[in-house]
Amino acid sequence: MAGQVEFGWRLSGTGWATCRIADASGEAKYEVSYCTDALADLLNGLGGLYRPKPVERFSFDLEPAEIRWVLRGIGTGLEVSIYRFPDMLVSFDAPDGDGTLSWRSTLSRSRLVHAVVEAAQAVLQEHGEAGYKAKWGRFPFPTASLQDLRRLHLRVDGCDQPHDLLAS
Repeated sequence: MAGQVEFGWRLSGTGWATCRIADASGEAKYEVSYCTDALADLLNGLGGLYRPKPVERFSFDLEPAEIRWVLRGIGTGLEVSIYRFPDMLVSFDAPDGDGTLSWRSTLSRSRLVHAVVEAAQAVLQEHGEAGYKAKWGRFPFPTASLQDLRRLHLRVDGCDQPHDLLAS
């Protein structure tokens, strides 16, 4: 399993966010649209990996492209595969293999979840719930999803890294 993982989520304009994921082998960066509740979908997808469900899938709209995250739990780790499709409206029900593999890594669930929780918390700290909604546009900040994922992470993973608990 790969070691370190980096994750970033930054509101980059009205209705847009820059999402970045990286590990020692490479990185992927996407400009994500507000047409999907992308940050909530990510947090909920990661939360699903703590249940006995082997695969979680969710998509981000890049207008018009789609990136589809496929998370496969492997013990306390996971394989992350991100596929790119040219048009979300056309590819919505397409098999994963019809997309182009954009990024793949096998990661520690604990490290990825920690990085995502920290990134989401930083967005909340910077913008607040009202500021996030005003800038993102369509969906409120996923506070409950962030709290749920943080609780699962701390309880199940026993993470020994520091955690900012402002949104608890």
